[in-house]
Amino acid sequence: MGKYIIRRLISMIITLVFVASITFFLMHAVPGGPFQSEKALPEAVIQALNEKYHLDDPLWKQYLDYMKGVFTFQLGPSFKRVGTTVNDLIIAGFPYSAKLGFFATLAIVALGIPAGIISALKTNKWEDYLVTVLATLGVAVPSFVLGALFIYIFSSRLGWLPSFGLTSWKHYIGPVIALSGFSLAFVARLTRSSVLEVMQQDYIRTARAKGLPEIVVIVKHALKNALIPVVTYLGPMIAAMMTGSFIVEKIFAIPGMGKYFVESVSSRDYTVLMGTTIFYAAFSITMIFLVDIAYGFIDPRIKLGD
Repeated sequence: MGKYIIRRLISMIITLVFVASITFFLMHAVPGGPFQSEKALPEAVIQALNEKYHLDDPLWKQYLDYMKGVFTFQLGPSFKRVGTTVNDLIIAGFPYSAKLGFFATLAIVALGIPAGIISALKTNKWEDYLVTVLATLGVAVPSFVLGALFIYIFSSRLGWLPSFGLTSWKHYIGPVIALSGFSLAFVARLTRSSVLEVMQQDYIRTARAKGLPEIVVIVKHALKNALIPVVTYLGPMIAAMMTGSFIVEKIFAIPGMGKYFVESVSSRDYTVLMGTTIFYAAFSITMIFLVDIAYGFIDPRIKLGD
């Protein structure tokens, strides 16, 4: 296990270097610059800004300086927000995105997995049909439609729940529903198909033939194997949930990381765009690593050291 973890950590660092390098060179290959906008600045001002932010240095020097900042956790200043660094924006936006993503993930796991199990165990019965219909709707309806419908029905028409911000527990209901809709439906369908496949295996028939209670057969023997595909999906999903969704955050006026990411694209704030991309990549790589470690606890037959 120890050697496996060391190898994975090394591969994670290499992957992060690759992502940071590709992001850096792609940003510098885009025509124009961060200080070019509809309102043209004098050439002297642009030169002064390039000198201030070292954008007039050779590309190789800019790259080495930026990679040094990545490994020292200093992602540089924002070109559009004077006196603000990329680290400041991540520190300000990530808590909102992380809290929203945490509750959305909790809803997905708490509702999606049991719904999939019930659907698999009640095949061709009304419970199965109900879960299938709801899961199909969840996959088909985009998050912005769910968010807009929620605001229109529960905020505008009924006045039961607030429509923006995250200042109380009521504010989380709408964003969590909009953010978790697709993944909840997908997890339910994935769990259903995985449980159905596992329940047809010979060792399940053997466990039943031994007279074990059905609950023991399902929990102890079936779920361990059935949950492996679900856990595989949950790793990248959690990373995506907790690093911000611009659509949901925009609809409910949440100042999370998704807002800064999209604004950096439209305003050509390259350091913010590169920094948020690298942060997401690091978070995603870490979650995939934790998923691989979880395999060994879910199914002891999986030997990570091998």
